[in-house]
Amino acid sequence: MIIDYLKVFFVGGTICLIAQILMDYFKMQTPYIMVTYVTSGVVLSFLGVYQPIVDFGGSGATVPIIGFGYSLYNGVVKAIEKDGFMGVFTGGITATAGGITAAIFFGYIMAVVFNPKAKP
Repeated sequence: MIIDYLKVFFVGGTICLIAQILMDYFKMQTPYIMVTYVTSGVVLSFLGVYQPIVDFGGSGATVPIIGFGYSLYNGVVKAIEKDGFMGVFTGGITATAGGITAAIFFGYIMAVVFNPKAKP
């Protein structure tokens, strides 16, 4: 049981460490890292490299933003198998709709509860 937590921590921590290195040493800005990670999730999934990482690290590999690319890819693949070519357009949205909806909903709730203020 504890080994599963260590695997999740190791994989998720490694993903975050790579992003921190990109920011600190290569001066990459956050939006570029986010786009790079989502795209990397798709490309690594297509190449068959990311599934073993997910199998090993579980939510440590699927929760970070690179996991969003992984989810997009898997959604598109399933939709293509089911709906043919139209799955290219619908699969990613269908697969990630729950996560996107949760992010919008909880973001709204936090904004209402904590009354954010603009930075000066």
